Amino acid sequence: MAILNVRIDARLIHGQVANLWTSYLNITRIMVVDEVAANNDIDKAGLRLACPAGVNLSVLTVEKAANNINEGRYDSQRVLIVVRNPQTVLQLVEQGVSLTEVNAGNLPRTEETRPLRKTVHVTNEDINVFKALSAKGIKLTAQLVPNEEKIDLMTLL
Repeated sequence: MAILNVRIDARLIHGQVANLWTSYLNITRIMVVDEVAANNDIDKAGLRLACPAGVNLSVLTVEKAANNINEGRYDSQRVLIVVRNPQTVLQLVEQGVSLTEVNAGNLPRTEETRPLRKTVHVTNEDINVFKALSAKGIKLTAQLVPNEEKIDLMTLL
């Protein structure tokens, strides 16, 4: 499978993902990996509405996504994986999914987070997960939109 981008974005599919990233990377499938959305018909319906015409959509649990990826189910497609948080990325990797790069696009500010960039706010747990991913040889970047400079996330930590 051609996984062209793995994006951490708490909003999942929205304008930047649906329009900018999908067209920039010529994506044929968006794979949303999220336990809550995969088990909620209303969330899935909203994601279907947000998905651009002509782009296939999968909304899957971590286990189902890992199985599909590891079985080569989408090998002929250009895939954008979107997750809500870095913990989901680590779960995918722990289930055998091979990833080379992950983009932290949008992690919202909360009372428990601190800012790394204007659109990337992390908790101590997030930092530990990013360090674990980096230790596995995965390049971590921060980039909101395709025409923005890609920053090495580990230098921001």
